[in-house]
Amino acid sequence: MSIVRVLSVVLVALVLALSVRPAAASVVARVDQTAQRMQVYVRGVLAYDWPVSTARRGFVTPNGRYRVGLMAPMWRSRKYHGAPMPYAMFYSGGYAIHGTYAVGALGRRASHGCIRLHPAHARELFGLTRAYGGARVVIRN
Repeated sequence: MSIVRVLSVVLVALVLALSVRPAAASVVARVDQTAQRMQVYVRGVLAYDWPVSTARRGFVTPNGRYRVGLMAPMWRSRKYHGAPMPYAMFYSGGYAIHGTYAVGALGRRASHGCIRLHPAHARELFGLTRAYGGARVVIRN
């Protein structure tokens, strides 16, 4: 094979490798409602372990496996008087992972059903989800 052909094959392989987006499964947010913690895995490796707030008494954060759908850097609740939901990532109907300014409540059940994070952690997860083209959310008791 000529050197030109070899270089052409290498160049094509390099372009293809750089243009492929990582799979959405590369980012997985696992929420443990009993512990009120979220563990974020990137490419199967634990990257973050953060406190969260899930549903308080009388409300539900549904268990299950989901994919992040709609994402908005700043969302306002349509149900709860326009409450700010920074870095909102919706995973099932009106349920979302988002930042909260009630950071003192993190680690305790305090929400109407969404999964609340410190705003800096929500921003980090939002960025990862966008960079990797999506994320899975796994919620359990």
